[in-house]
Amino acid sequence: MGRRLVFFPWSRYNSCVAGRLEAVTGCMFSGKTEELLRRVERARIARKEVLLFKPELDTRYGTEQVVTHYGRSLPCRRLSVGISWDEFAGIATDHGLRITDVFAFDEAHFFGPRFPGFCEDLVALGKRVIVAGLDLNFRSEPFGAMPALLALADETVKLTAVCAMCGSPATRSQRLIGGQPANWGPEVLIGGLESYEPRCREHFAPPTATKRPIEQRA
Repeated sequence: MGRRLVFFPWSRYNSCVAGRLEAVTGCMFSGKTEELLRRVERARIARKEVLLFKPELDTRYGTEQVVTHYGRSLPCRRLSVGISWDEFAGIATDHGLRITDVFAFDEAHFFGPRFPGFCEDLVALGKRVIVAGLDLNFRSEPFGAMPALLALADETVKLTAVCAMCGSPATRSQRLIGGQPANWGPEVLIGGLESYEPRCREHFAPPTATKRPIEQRA
């Protein structure tokens, strides 16, 4: 089934404005959220109306702010990862999105498969859309909505971190359990430095187990 455009009653106000999709990606601790917030702040300096969102399941640093690993933060609104077109249209109406110029989304890899099409709808309405998220999960596999977002984006930025093992540019997120590379686990496990570290391709240890080892089960 093809993607359908969201109908917003105020879309006529944006029909002559060129929209744009920007995607910022990389492994954990690569500065994705820092870059997202930098772009948001620059847009506000330029007197643009901006709305910043993050997934509801990201509660690491509170629920009403997007916060970097270094403590920089901006207030945001939360969205369900499986939000429907109609639900977002309601949020759009409540927050005056007719006059909003820029939509920014952190942790975009958590959003569902309809999210890239939703971003395209906003672009079609003349909006600037900025997304930031992991390109790979802890298994080094394409993660969630990000592959499609990167393919659709007018601009892509791929950042690297510093490998915790050798100091080289890191492109992988190593999940840790008890300080050691995880050999199992669900795709989504919310955490910070206690659960993940950046690693280069050479030092990344991919998980090999398909289910949790018996000795580690509760």
